[in-house]
Formats: sequence, C-alpha cells, structure tokens
Amino acid sequence: MIDAQLIAELATLGLVAGFMAGLMGIGGGVLVAPILTLILTTRGMSADLAVKMSIATSMATIVFTSLSSVRAHHQRGAVRWDLVRSVSPGIVVGGIAGSLGIFSVIKGTSLAILFAVFIGFFAFQLLRGTSTVGHRPMPGTVGKLVGGVAIGLVAGLVGAGGAFLSMPFMLLHGVELINAVATSAALGFPVAFVNAGGYALGHVGRTDLPAWTLGYIWLPALAVIATGSVLTAPLGSRTAHSLPVGQLKRLMAAILLVLASYMLYKGLHG
Repeated sequence: MIDAQLIAELATLGLVAGFMAGLMGIGGGVLVAPILTLILTTRGMSADLAVKMSIATSMATIVFTSLSSVRAHHQRGAVRWDLVRSVSPGIVVGGIAGSLGIFSVIKGTSLAILFAVFIGFFAFQLLRGTSTVGHRPMPGTVGKLVGGVAIGLVAGLVGAGGAFLSMPFMLLHGVELINAVATSAALGFPVAFVNAGGYALGHVGRTDLPAWTLGYIWLPALAVIATGSVLTAPLGSRTAHSLPVGQLKRLMAAILLVLASYMLYKGLHG
C-alpha cells in the first residue's frame, strides 16, 4: 500500500497543512482528515474505516504541528498562556469522552457527516470575517472549563485541533486576532495529545485494521505528514505576523467548503 506516489501525496498534504496551521492556528486537521479519507478510499478502504483512520491520524499529526507552530508564536509573545492553562483541563475531559468513548462506538460515516457540519460552520465563520473582536468579558473558571470540554469533545470527534471553536470563543471575548491564532495553536497540543491517546486505545474488538497502525492511527501517514507540517508551520506563523491574511482566509474558507462537501458525500453515500 506504501509507494512513491502515496508518499508524495502525504508529504504535500503535510507541507500545506503545516503552513495553514501556523497561519491561522487551525492545527491542520481540517485539511488532513478529508484529503486522507480520499487517499484511503481511492485505494480500496471502506468509507467507514477510512474516515475513522483519517480523523485519528490527522489528530496525531497535530501533536507535532502544534509544537512547531506555537514555538514560533511564543517567540513573538503572542500566546495567551493564562487562557491555555485555564481552558486545557476542560479539553482533557472532553477529549477523553470524545476519542475514547463516543468515537469508538459511532460509525465512521456518521463522523464524516459531523465533520462536514462543523468544518462547514468554521468556513462560514471565515467568510463572515471572524477577525472582528467582541467586547464581552472573558467567562470565569467554570465558563472556561465548559468551553474547554466542548472544544475537546467536538475536536475529538472530527479530528481537528479545535480552532474552529476556540478562535470564535476568544474573539467573542475580546482577545485580539493574532493572540487568538497563537493561543489556538497552543491549545491544539492538549487537544491532539489527549485525543490521539484515545484513538490509539479505542479500537478494542476491531479486526479489520491494516498493518502499521496504532489503534486507528496509521503510522506511515503520521510520519510523513508530521514531518512536512513541522517544516512549514513556522513559516505559516511568521506569515501570520507579517502579512494581512483576509484574502487567504477567504481562499481557505472556499477550500474548507469543498472538503466539507466531500465528507458529507462520503457520510451519506459511503
């Protein structure tokens, strides 16, 4: 199943996903999961298993991408570490419930539909211009905990770093755009780490997993995509600090709508 063409496809995907992770704090999962689903299904894997493996593998790549991206953002003092510390406990709880609980029993085609809904929602937010900063006060400890649970739970089900929830949450409560991007990248690490662990353990009883997997995580794809994404994530973060990204956001939104449509199709007809 591993050939030169497949390696080239995965490497290209990793390079693009890493750049977008650094640019907009999205973790790369919103790109990796649908494209990896396409790659696996065109090679004969059932839609149900392809969706689950793609979601799990994309989340595992975010462990590496987020570290590379957040390092570049931290060097510029953009990460709100106070928010990372207060939101992360909820992310851990939600991530465990999502990846180790619900993910292991729900059908992959249902997950594809869920992915399409949430990523489509994120795309429309980009089109509407979520860079507008609100003026609501940041909620207290309980509110941040609940927000973290929601981010971790939903991210665990769709294989994304949670930026499509964490960025609007922070922007609504007065966090500046560049800080929201950087902090979303930092929150991507606990989201990815907890959920990837759940994906690795939540496959008990499944006998149709291919070789070179750790639970639902496909290790060859993880290695190639993570390598590419780590290389380009710092470039994306530098671009976020030096260039206006309005046009890129609109382009990203259009791409996400196409990918969401594909995942919806796989969910309904897979």
